[in-house]
Amino acid sequence: MSPATIAIYAAAAVAEIAGCFAFWAWLRLGRSPWWLAPGLVSLCLFAWLLTLVPTSAAGRAYAAYGGVYIAASLAWLWMVEGMRPDRWDVLGAGVCVLGAAIILLGPRGA
Repeated sequence: MSPATIAIYAAAAVAEIAGCFAFWAWLRLGRSPWWLAPGLVSLCLFAWLLTLVPTSAAGRAYAAYGGVYIAASLAWLWMVEGMRPDRWDVLGAGVCVLGAAIILLGPRGA
């Protein structure tokens, strides 16, 4: 996986989590509906970023992204929500990232 692909996936994860968190903040934390405006922009940025992944199949890009999203969600849990992931969180995220790497890097027939 190239550094550019890793950067795209990392940026997409931050954009998606931030966008979804805006909805969470509004609906679950009682924040102002104005939180939705930057949340929607963030979700649009997320969708655009995934189109930049160098793969011929959208489904493959999305499937591999799933592992990155899980790991990034646990980083968000720790850095933004102040809850440290436990060993099971870390193990599960590791399995998912390994799966994402297999999807992206697996040899493909011609």
